[in-house]
Amino acid sequence: MKIIENYTAPTTDDLANLRKALGFQGEDMAHLTGVSGSNQWRKYTGGAEPRKMSLHMLFYTAARLSLPEHEILQVLDKMREIGATFDYNDTSKKTEEQ
Repeated sequence: MKIIENYTAPTTDDLANLRKALGFQGEDMAHLTGVSGSNQWRKYTGGAEPRKMSLHMLFYTAARLSLPEHEILQVLDKMREIGATFDYNDTSKKTEEQ
């Protein structure tokens, strides 16, 4: 099995650049990265001691940005097979409805 070693988290500038490149607001980044809201997202991009993004969180984010939907669904199916329960919702529809 291959593993990721010697991980260094992206800098706050790296994360800010990603947000800008995607044209996202803080709430959009929270949805993308799997944190509870824009207040949590900001903890990774500012303050006196910003949080370092974990390998798991960055992997999840990168997967969502690079994998086609059918492959994301395969991963979600595997998570359910392992025993997880969750809802998988399209947040862009909520934004469009508002």
